[in-house]
Amino acid sequence: MLLVNERAFPFNSGMTLADLVKEQGGDADILLVNGYPATLDTALSDGDRCCLWRRGKVPSAEEMRHLLYARHSPGVQSRLQERVVGIMGLGGLGSLVAIALARMGIGSLLLADYDVVEPTNLNRQQYFVDQIGQKKTSALRDILQRVNPHVSVTIIDRRLVEDDIGVLFQNVHALVECFDDPAMKAAGLRAALHSLPGVFYVCASGLAGYGENNTIRTRRLYPGIYLVGDELSAAAPGQGLMAARVGIAAHQQANQVVRLLLDVENEAG
Repeated sequence: MLLVNERAFPFNSGMTLADLVKEQGGDADILLVNGYPATLDTALSDGDRCCLWRRGKVPSAEEMRHLLYARHSPGVQSRLQERVVGIMGLGGLGSLVAIALARMGIGSLLLADYDVVEPTNLNRQQYFVDQIGQKKTSALRDILQRVNPHVSVTIIDRRLVEDDIGVLFQNVHALVECFDDPAMKAAGLRAALHSLPGVFYVCASGLAGYGENNTIRTRRLYPGIYLVGDELSAAAPGQGLMAARVGIAAHQQANQVVRLLLDVENEAG
């Protein structure tokens, strides 16, 4: 048996890659066997893992699902693809959290921000130079479309206030706080405590500079509510927000969301 684009396919003795390409429709021009580039005359062996792809082709929803099943297992992936995650703030943290969750095949993202991409954002945020001046909501949606076009993305293009949070995010399974403004960080936590029962909440504090990696940690504040960061390092002259440390925190936030959605933390959903 072969594994072709992460799906089982019968193996016949003497089969070459050319035979397999013909069986698969004949239009593949990217050919890999067991992770390495191959040519059409490559002889195949039982158990080989083959990737046949047409350059520029976008995977269908079914193809993407099987690719993610192979990496995450069907049990994990089937749960993630049914979940909705909200992200408040699409800067250094939020843009990377969104991309990480899209790569992991989360079902739906609800993204909120009011800002535009500025040149000074590019040192740590996941935008590109040709997106300067665009709304972060639409710019990030475009990026996510390129990462995984089968993730449902809804944008909220407005400046949030505390009373919005409990209304706009009442139907998500998890909410990630990625604000820069300390007042909105506090507002988000209050909303999580009082207006969003049953919604997991992951916030952040203390991730500026280039301090030690291991000082950024994930801590449980309340049932279903977690804080990521060192809780000390605020942005200051000589200690700005930098891509590497912001990235550590963002990936911890994304991973904590996944742990909560998969009930690893044994918290009621």
